[in-house]
Amino acid sequence: MRFFIATCSLLVLSGACADRAGTADRAATGGTIVVVVPGNEPSPLFPPLTIDIISKMLIDQIYDRLAEIGPGMNTVGDAGFQPRLARSWTWSPDSLSIAFDIDPRARWHDGKPVRASDVAFTVSLDKDPKTATQLSAIIANVDSVTVRDSLTAVAWFHKRTPEQFYDFVYQVQILPEHILKDIPRDKLGTSEVIRKPIGTGRFRFARWEPGVRIELVADTANFRGRAKLDRVIVALAADAGSATTQLMSGQADWFENIQPDLIARLDSAAPVRPVRYQGTQYAYMGMNQRDPKRLTAPHPIFSDRQVRRALSMALDRQAMLKNMFDTLGVLGLGPFTRGLADTTVVQIPFDRAHAAALLDSAGWRPGPDGIRVKNGKPLAFGLLTPTSSAPRMRYAVMIQEQLKSVGVRVDIESMDFTGLIARLEAKNFDAAMMSTGSDPARAAIKQNWATEGIGKGLQNQVSYSNRVFDALIDSAIVTFDKKRSDQYAHRAYQTLVDDAPAVWLYDILTIAGAQKRLRPEGMRPDGWWVGLADWWIPANERIERDRIGLRPSASTAQQ
Repeated sequence: MRFFIATCSLLVLSGACADRAGTADRAATGGTIVVVVPGNEPSPLFPPLTIDIISKMLIDQIYDRLAEIGPGMNTVGDAGFQPRLARSWTWSPDSLSIAFDIDPRARWHDGKPVRASDVAFTVSLDKDPKTATQLSAIIANVDSVTVRDSLTAVAWFHKRTPEQFYDFVYQVQILPEHILKDIPRDKLGTSEVIRKPIGTGRFRFARWEPGVRIELVADTANFRGRAKLDRVIVALAADAGSATTQLMSGQADWFENIQPDLIARLDSAAPVRPVRYQGTQYAYMGMNQRDPKRLTAPHPIFSDRQVRRALSMALDRQAMLKNMFDTLGVLGLGPFTRGLADTTVVQIPFDRAHAAALLDSAGWRPGPDGIRVKNGKPLAFGLLTPTSSAPRMRYAVMIQEQLKSVGVRVDIESMDFTGLIARLEAKNFDAAMMSTGSDPARAAIKQNWATEGIGKGLQNQVSYSNRVFDALIDSAIVTFDKKRSDQYAHRAYQTLVDDAPAVWLYDILTIAGAQKRLRPEGMRPDGWWVGLADWWIPANERIERDRIGLRPSASTAQQ
């Protein structure tokens, strides 16, 4: 959407010139937004190694895919996919290869042209074990990419599957070969080069002040058209409370998850309005299946399915949901959000008497202090909790209180986001308050819950493994018959929920707080930020952000 005004005087704050011939075009673009996020430093702004939502949001502005999934979120075949770096593509008769025609206008942010060899290089890097990326498992069906000519990249697949196009184009964001080719792949994660990423997106990287902010600026010569905003600044806040304060004081324009008690205070006179959007994130208490002291051994508590079910049964999830979110909450049903998966999965019921009986039969008997004991060891575990998430911190306390009533001691270990991620990656934890954003594809569940997702750099952080679940979800994703696929998927979800590797708590509440001057566009369930380059601010509502110390860097001034 474009915004036009007739006078030049109102354009001073956006830095527009006084030339009336350029007034209308300039009125359609300009302005800075500040997105505030709670937590510490994000992971590297490098697609194969990203592990958090903050870096994912930034990466999606800096880099492009060959094609972008459409608003309908279809993942079968290529219906609805829109051209990005590839302006078109052609399937082979046997569907085992797809030739992508690279847009000759596409340029890297340093001015170099995008070539088919960049696509081949990216897939080689993503599949290389030395890169230590979770993508290697996700794109396992992609055999390789060959270069037919400088503007034609051919992707080859091991087998034909319903989601093979999605698996390739959605998961693989193209990287610049000329920048990265000489860096050893086992050193990429610590290379200074990826701290200053060069992509092809409508925003380019400007600067990163550790612990403070990350700044992007519009790529004014982008082949798909410059972003409507001049700058996007991601401000790093200590926690959700600090983020909320910045939003309400006008220091920030957008906070993706405001708390329910704040929503009630946002009346028509408030400068901030709530913006509800679809999401794919869910929160849960994950239980590590491996002993954190000896990863080759089963966990002394959570390896027992009966104990896991008892713990889930002892928790009144509905009461916790009401306590935290009042009427706005959505109860978690499994490793998916209600908007993307099966809502008919039967849940483990809340029944403390039955939970106590299960613990008794598993050999955990009440001790003199009320805490259950087995073979001289108390039924106690640590619960990692991120300080950056107010809901998960409150849920941890409620879980601690409720499990105490059945003789279980929970020791809450609160820590910042960086520390939490390090512990999860090292599998050095008993249980953790976790949240996961699921990809739209049915196969995405394998990343977090299938046996093949266990390992260094992969996402199955609780090391859950069930061969029946693996087989059912594999059957669901290989059949081209939707009815049969749905049946297999339902059985897979039910198997996993019955197995209780986690306590499913809630779907992440997706209500953002936004300054009223902000006009969001193109939000999708897999990322509110997808259409960020098309967000805009009316020219007469733009403000001078220098007043809060957000002065343009040299690279911004050049824009």
